[in-house]
Amino acid sequence: MDYLKAFLCGGILCAVGQILIDRTQLTPARILTGYVVAGVALSALGLYQPIADWGGAGATVPLTGFGHALAKGVETAVAEEGWLGVLTGGLSATAGGIAAAVVAGLVMALVFRPGDKR
Repeated sequence: MDYLKAFLCGGILCAVGQILIDRTQLTPARILTGYVVAGVALSALGLYQPIADWGGAGATVPLTGFGHALAKGVETAVAEEGWLGVLTGGLSATAGGIAAAVVAGLVMALVFRPGDKR
């Protein structure tokens, strides 16, 4: 049942993104940024945690989940360290994902030799 919930939740998020790509003039970069901001906003309003509890990885893996993790990291760090947590909380909460993205980008750049093919 958990797999079905994750599939449905992640599928709905992806379907919304695909509709935005197909039906609007928004660029993919703006849609991705919007997803992160939506995750932060929904988390700040207390609406994303119930979605994450129900959808599991289907809610926490997409970019809205990254925004949710940023918001939760800031919330936790502010509670522990005060206002300095606003600057450090999001990065410490998502450091693993950021590091993985940087390393994967480096490996792909080394393997596939990006550049202009003219």
